[in-house]
Order: sequence, then C-alpha cells, then structure tokens
Amino acid sequence: QVQLVESGGGLVQAGGSLRLSCAASGLTFSRYAMGWFRQAPGKEREFVAAISRTGVTRYYADSVKGRFTISRDNGKNTVYLQMNILKPEDTAVYYCAAAAVGQVPTNLEEYDYWGQGTQVTVSS
Repeated sequence: QVQLVESGGGLVQAGGSLRLSCAASGLTFSRYAMGWFRQAPGKEREFVAAISRTGVTRYYADSVKGRFTISRDNGKNTVYLQMNILKPEDTAVYYCAAAAVGQVPTNLEEYDYWGQGTQVTVSS
C-alpha cells in the first residue's frame, strides 16, 4: 500500500520560511518523479514544483521560482519543499505526489499517488 505523508505545514508571517517534508512508503521511491501541488480555498489544485527521479531536473511554477526549492533524499524516501519569503498568496493546502514516469510532469493528471496534504497559512 502506497502512502505519502506530508508534514511541516503551519502558520507563518509573511517573509518567513517553512520546510515541508513528504515521506513515502510502499513504493520504490527512486523510480518515481515527485511533485508538490497546492490548493487554496475556492481554487483549483495547481502545480508548485517537481523533481526527477535522480534529483537532477527540477521545475517550478513561475509564482514560486526563486523562493521555493524542491529536493529529495532517495535514501530516506523523502521529498522536501523549502519555502522562503512566503507571501499571503502562498496560503493553501500543499500536497505531494508521485509519478511513475521518466520525465518530470507538471500536470496533476500524470501523478499516480497523492498525500493527504498539509496546511500552510501565511499571515500578512
């Protein structure tokens, strides 16, 4: 049974930082590209960042480029999202996802497994 468990969300002031983690189990982690998505109230789930199986290739949404960094530790079956210079518009539930593909997908339809999400709230 595949499980993706996010952690690290919380309440932070604008300009602050948070580091999200996503621990994977029940799959061969190194064979999956990993992504982070987010969904704000009343909005559709949107792409945030993705990383290839080896960690060499990384993609970011324009809205987070230069502020967020995705990374992974295949030895720990974990993917991270370091979020700096947070803004109130970053407030959302953040989800990690796993895709059994060789490329680095940015569309949520290409992902096979999803976590339950972790809430990030940025106050102004």
